[in-house]
Amino acid sequence: MGVATILQVAPGVEPFAIMAMLALVVVVATIWSMVEIVDAYEREALTVFGEYRSILKPGINFIPPFVNKTYTFDMRTQTIDVPRQEAITRDNSPVTADAVVYIRVMDAKRAFLEVDDYTKAVSNLAQTTLRAVLGDMELDDTLNKRQQINAKIREELDEPTDEWGIRVESVEVREVNPSGDVQHAMEQQTSAERKRRAMILEAQGERRSAIERAEGDKRSNIIRAQGEKQSQILEAQGEAISTVLRARAAESMGERAVIDKGVDALTAIGQSESTTFVLPQELSSLVGRYGKHLSGSDVAETDGQLESLEFDEETRELLGLDEIAEIVGDIEETVLDVEAMEAEAETVADGADPVTVTDATDEEEAMDHDPGRAS
Repeated sequence: MGVATILQVAPGVEPFAIMAMLALVVVVATIWSMVEIVDAYEREALTVFGEYRSILKPGINFIPPFVNKTYTFDMRTQTIDVPRQEAITRDNSPVTADAVVYIRVMDAKRAFLEVDDYTKAVSNLAQTTLRAVLGDMELDDTLNKRQQINAKIREELDEPTDEWGIRVESVEVREVNPSGDVQHAMEQQTSAERKRRAMILEAQGERRSAIERAEGDKRSNIIRAQGEKQSQILEAQGEAISTVLRARAAESMGERAVIDKGVDALTAIGQSESTTFVLPQELSSLVGRYGKHLSGSDVAETDGQLESLEFDEETRELLGLDEIAEIVGDIEETVLDVEAMEAEAETVADGADPVTVTDATDEEEAMDHDPGRAS
């Protein structure tokens, strides 16, 4: 039909030219059939007259024309979705699960000769394996041990897929869902468990709070008791010091009274005409004791000589030392005439009227002042 069309289109063309054109067309078709270009990530199985010849590598390959047939294999990792499967677990709980299988063609010849459609075969094998693995596990294990399910499925797929020239690189179970009734029961169980934990935590919190409050009260009571004890000690010490001070004040008042009496007595003696002077023992002992108590010692050493320590003004005023000094000074100023006292003693012995030392002394002083009277 093509030749007739050519003859009709060009009725003046010779038969030789027509044959040449036909030969050219045949040559081009033959060359096109002989050349096979394979991509880098592919392999192609070649058959000639239905007989397996070889696996074509990436690049340009020359094959027998018109009698060949090629089958392409993708050598990259491929993803196969495993449809959702229903299974009954070992504890009779219905579950549904789906997975993803990652495979790779390792031997194109075996994948071509050993299995019809390796992707479909792997998918069906993964479905049955998934149901079998889930049926051998309990419900809790199917929900919690996802990695264990993946490992078992991959282990079950490895042996048959190796015979097909396919390697299972990974198996991932995406979802495992129990039935609606089981999910509802699990939700109730989870809710009850959470309530139980909440009650336990609340009870623990209350117990800890009670312990903390008791501990705080205990420490507060201890601190309060320590404070009261310290306060009582300080009060007792204050009362003791006050008592001592009152006692010392009373003692000082008593001694001051004694000293005052002594001073009055010395004053009376100094004003009398008697030549006999009596120094109360209490006064001398008090003066010595106060001097030793207030100064720390009876005497102090200065430049190799011992001198009496000086009292401060308050102590001197308390003891009345200034008045005592005046009285003692008056006593020291009094002149004792020993000869007159001896003469008076002889007169008394002869039975004459005694003349007191004071009278004699007064007469002598009057004669000294009034010579006429002496004559």
